[in-house]
Amino acid sequence: MTDTGGPWFDDDAGPLVPAYAVTRGRTAGSAHELDMITLVVAAPRGPGHALIDAEYRVILQYCVVTKSVAEISAYIRRPLSVTKILLGDLIASGHIIYRSPSPMNTDSLDLNLLRTVLDGLRAL
Repeated sequence: MTDTGGPWFDDDAGPLVPAYAVTRGRTAGSAHELDMITLVVAAPRGPGHALIDAEYRVILQYCVVTKSVAEISAYIRRPLSVTKILLGDLIASGHIIYRSPSPMNTDSLDLNLLRTVLDGLRAL
């Protein structure tokens, strides 16, 4: 391998801090049930941002408008499991509010809607 004198990394490499360092070695999040489509938004009157780590501040700045956990994970370029741990910390501290998707009520499904969806899939 030859040394070209340029930087040994590039922006496509992703974050240089390992995931276990960001989560302080934790592999499981808090008791909050978060999945990929859980919606998250910064609390309008949450605690101050001055005393929190940079990773948390980035999430809070991004979540001024409601985002899904998957969107946040992609934005901060961290695995979903790490993102869930960080979001769990922010929920516990009162910085963000979350809402899990409501379960679908199968009793009220419209049969015509299902047929339309099925026809659309077949047309693909």
